[in-house]
Amino acid sequence: MSRLHPSVPALLLSVALLVGCSGQKSLEDASPPSSADVERRAPAGVIKGTVVDASNGDVLKGANVVVPERGIGAAANKDGRFQISSVRPGTVRVTANFVGYRSGATEVTLTDSTGAVVDFALSPQTEGLEEVVVTAMGQESQARGQRNGWVAMPAPMGRYAPPVDREGYARIEETGFRRVTDAPLSTFAIDVDGAAYSNLRRFIREGETPPVDAIRIEELLNYFSYDDPAPAANSDQPFAVTMETATAPWAEDHSLLRIGIQGKEVSASERPPSNLVFLLDVSGSMQRPNKLPLLKNAFQLLTEQLRPQDHVAIVVYAGASGTVLEPTSGSEKEEILGAINELRAGGSTAGRAGMEAAYAMAETHMDPDGINRVILATDGDFNVGPSSDAEMIRLVEEKRETGVFLTVLGFGTGNLQDSKMEQMANHGNGTYHYIDSALEARKVLVSELGGTLQTIAKDVKLQVEFNPRHVGAYRLIGYENRRLNNEDFADDTKDAGDLGAGHHVTALYELVPPGADGDVAGRGQLKYQNRTESDRASSDEWLTLSLRYKQPDSDSSRLMAEALVPEERAGVSTDFQFAAAVAGFGMLLRDSEYAGTLTLADVRRLAEEGRGDDVDGYRAGFISLLEDYRRMAGDDANERP
Repeated sequence: MSRLHPSVPALLLSVALLVGCSGQKSLEDASPPSSADVERRAPAGVIKGTVVDASNGDVLKGANVVVPERGIGAAANKDGRFQISSVRPGTVRVTANFVGYRSGATEVTLTDSTGAVVDFALSPQTEGLEEVVVTAMGQESQARGQRNGWVAMPAPMGRYAPPVDREGYARIEETGFRRVTDAPLSTFAIDVDGAAYSNLRRFIREGETPPVDAIRIEELLNYFSYDDPAPAANSDQPFAVTMETATAPWAEDHSLLRIGIQGKEVSASERPPSNLVFLLDVSGSMQRPNKLPLLKNAFQLLTEQLRPQDHVAIVVYAGASGTVLEPTSGSEKEEILGAINELRAGGSTAGRAGMEAAYAMAETHMDPDGINRVILATDGDFNVGPSSDAEMIRLVEEKRETGVFLTVLGFGTGNLQDSKMEQMANHGNGTYHYIDSALEARKVLVSELGGTLQTIAKDVKLQVEFNPRHVGAYRLIGYENRRLNNEDFADDTKDAGDLGAGHHVTALYELVPPGADGDVAGRGQLKYQNRTESDRASSDEWLTLSLRYKQPDSDSSRLMAEALVPEERAGVSTDFQFAAAVAGFGMLLRDSEYAGTLTLADVRRLAEEGRGDDVDGYRAGFISLLEDYRRMAGDDANERP
C-alpha cells in the first residue's frame, strides 16, 4: 500500500504501485490498465516517476528523489524523469526535494516481482529566495547577518536565467604503459577528493554526457569506502596498507593491482577543538536554487555537528568581503544558524579579498592544539580583483605554512570552475567536494565530517618499484595531475596529498607480464634492478610499495615499505570487483584506448558482484547511475561509447 506522508505540504500527483504480474491496478483507478499504464509499470527493484512544478507543470530538472533509509536516490533528468534501481523488497519512504520548493514524501512497498511508479508535483516556496545586493557601508549594522557594515537590500528576483555554459576543467592526458626496464619506479601523491564523482552524477542525471576532462578516475574510486583494515589501535601509524591482484576485467592477459590505504578513525569525542571559518560566496552568480540555497542547507547540517569546544566565524564575499559572524562557540547554534539563514546573493565576486579576510580571521584565532581550517563554498567564479589560478594557489600555499588548511565545496552548474577549486584544495592541504544535493552535503559534512576536518597525515606520497621478473610494463589508472618526479619522493619540500581521519585511498595499476629485457643501470638504490637475472628469478616479489608521510605538525617525513607476493586465492574481494567497475566506467566515459573489451554490461556485472554489504548505500547508487547512463545512451550503451 502507498500513502501520502501527513507532513508533506506539496501536491503529490499520483502514486501508482504495481502489484502482481497481470491485471495490475493503480491506487486511483481500479479499472483495467490502459496501454499508457502498462508502459509506466516499474520492474522489480525499481522506483521511477517524474517531478514537476505544481504551479505550472514545468519539469524540475535536477530534483533529488531519495530513499533515505536505504541511502540511495536519483535526480530528475531534463525531462523530469527519475529512476532508482536496485531497491531491495520492502516498504520504504520516498522523498522528493528541490531547492526553492516544498518537499514531498510517500511510502511504497516493493515485492520480489514488482516496483513502483511515483509522480511528484512540488509547490514553490518563495520565502527567502529574493535577490539581494550586498554592499560595504563602513557602519555598525543592527541586525544579525548585517554585522560590520553589511546591508542586505531586497530586489525583485523574477525567473532564473539559464546557466551560461562556461564550466572550467583542466585537460587530462591519459598516461599509457611504461616498460619496467625503462622506468622501474612510479611515484605519485594521494588524492582523496570526491568531487569528480558527484559532478559526473549531476551530468548523467540531467541527461548529459560529462566532459571528458571532468572524469578524474582517482576521484571516482575514492568517493567510495572500502573494507580494508585500519591500523591497530596501539599502532603509531596513521594508516594501514592493503594490496591485492587479479586478472584485469578488460584484458584477460593483464593483471590489475589494487592498493588500498585506510586512515585511522578518530571519534568526535577525540577530535581536537576546531577553529573554523566558513567563507561563503554570496555573489550574484550564487543566486540559483542549486547554489546559495543548497549552500545554506549544507552549512546548517555542519552547524548541527559542532561541539561546544568548536568555534565558527563566517566571512562572506560578493563585490567586497565582510564578516557576518565573529568566532562563536558551537554551543550557540541558534546564533550561527541565524547568520546562515539571513544570507542573500547579489553583486560581483571578489574572491581574493574574501580568501584574505577568511585566512586573517583563522590566524587571529589560531588554536595551536586544534584544527584550524577555512571552508570555502563557491562556484569558483571569481571575477573581481586578483583571482588568477596562479595567484590563488600562491595565497593558499603561503597560508598552509601557518597551519591553516583549506577545504573547498563546489556548488552549481553552468559556470562551475572545477579546475580552479581542485587546485586550490590540493595546494591548501585540503579536499575538494562537489555538492550536488542535500544528500551529498550530508555525506561530506555529517557522515565523513572527521575526515573533512581533521588531517592525520600530510604530504603522503607513494612510490612503487616493479620487479621486471614478474612485471613487464605497468599503467597507473588516473592520478594524472598527482604524479611526481621520482626524486620528489624523498624531497620533504615537495607538496603532496593529505589524508583525513577515516579516509580511504584506492589506486589501481594495470600490469603487463614480462615480454622484454633491458638494462637499467645507474639508477641508485633500486631493489630489483641492480640484481643479476638469477637473483631476480629467485624473488617471488612483484613489487615494493614505499610510502612517505608527515605528521600534521611536522616538516619531516616518515618512511614505510611493503613488498607484494601475490597469493593464490579462490576468488577476488568485493572491493576489488567494485573498484574495477568504477575505474572501468570512467575509462568508458573517457573513451579510453585502454578499455579493451570492456562494455557497460561488464561494468554493471562487476558492480553488482562487488556491491558487498553496502551499509551506506553508495554502491547501490553507483549501480543506479549506470542504469541512468544506459537509458540515456540508448541501444549503444553496452558497446564502447
